[in-house]
Amino acid sequence: MNDRHVVPDTGRSRARVVLSVLFAGTFVTGCAEMLVMGMLDLIAVDQSVPLSAVGVLVSANALGIAVGGPTLTFLTARVDRRPVLLAALAVFTVLNLLPALGAGLQAFVAARLVIGAAEGLFIAAAITTATSIVPRDRAGRAMAVVISGFAVSGAVGMPLGRLLGEAVGWRGSFLAVVLAAAVVLLVAHVAVPRVPAKAEVGVLGQVRSAFAPRVLAVLAVGVLLFAGAAAAQTYLVPFLDDMAGLPGPWIGVCLMGFGIAAAVGSFGGGRFADAGAPRALTLGAVGVAASLVAMLVGGASPVVAVLAMLGLALCGAGITSPWQHRVEHLAGPGAVLAASLPASAGNLGDAVGAFSGGQMIDVGGVPAAVLFAAVLAVLSVLAAVASRSLRPAPPPRDREPATVH
Repeated sequence: MNDRHVVPDTGRSRARVVLSVLFAGTFVTGCAEMLVMGMLDLIAVDQSVPLSAVGVLVSANALGIAVGGPTLTFLTARVDRRPVLLAALAVFTVLNLLPALGAGLQAFVAARLVIGAAEGLFIAAAITTATSIVPRDRAGRAMAVVISGFAVSGAVGMPLGRLLGEAVGWRGSFLAVVLAAAVVLLVAHVAVPRVPAKAEVGVLGQVRSAFAPRVLAVLAVGVLLFAGAAAAQTYLVPFLDDMAGLPGPWIGVCLMGFGIAAAVGSFGGGRFADAGAPRALTLGAVGVAASLVAMLVGGASPVVAVLAMLGLALCGAGITSPWQHRVEHLAGPGAVLAASLPASAGNLGDAVGAFSGGQMIDVGGVPAAVLFAAVLAVLSVLAAVASRSLRPAPPPRDREPATVH
């Protein structure tokens, strides 16, 4: 992975402050993403449109992260990470003000596309910043702090959005997001240090390194994993209801437990990434596959179903930091650009898994979706094992003149 500053003992407190700010940033951006999912019906009623039309808001955000995030990261790869991070957060803050000010659905959809791109850029800049202010052997834990902001937002964002939507209206909810984002932006402006871009290679060298076959191979492992997990966890409610036979109130408790387990797994994954990212990625894939197989085989038992669901959350979130660590390490001098790729690939996996799981439900019900998810997870285990021998190539020679910042 790219060279990092080694933080002396006297700088550890400052590093903790910066990591806390970056965590807050990913938490706020993640909450904005989840708010919509918790208020889809409220927005549909207010705008007098079908639920599917409002669902485009979720797709637009995901598309922005998947395509816009890497594109903006590429365009800003040679720029100091601090202004990039602050600019991304500023764009996110301003555009989320549109629904609060009464923008229509079409304008909001367009805004969500740009918001997703800014979010993807922020993720990449935040991860690069986080790993630049800690010693090399704590890089995985620094990544985990940033990534865990999304895991925690996943646990609270949807129910929080529902509560806010019912209390102050769906537009008022976005005003709350804007206020929170503005506070984070102000603190980030004060606390986040400069992180000058490395000039090891030029733009083409960044692209060659970030999209090298070894990097794409490990990205494919994550796509399979996230697709398998999404094919099942998107339909957790019907799984817990139809297969496990849990009563309604307990389903809500289980979903909360799922979010908490995901947050725990996300924080813990960083330590495993530092200990050995290839091994952690493989073990995480095995955990996801085992959990899905348990859901398929023992899903009729409420106890087995709940334990398997928690295992899926724990392992599914736990692989995120090892995966990020592995991708950046294999990208070598292209690590700045590569930092945006796991989020992009993860969104692709989520979209494929959720869509495919829905198709399987139409064919054979919830068990068919869980079976499909388990097959994808087993394939991801095989891919993870095959990728463990991959190593980064030496820095490529780039004919482009290096730019001095």
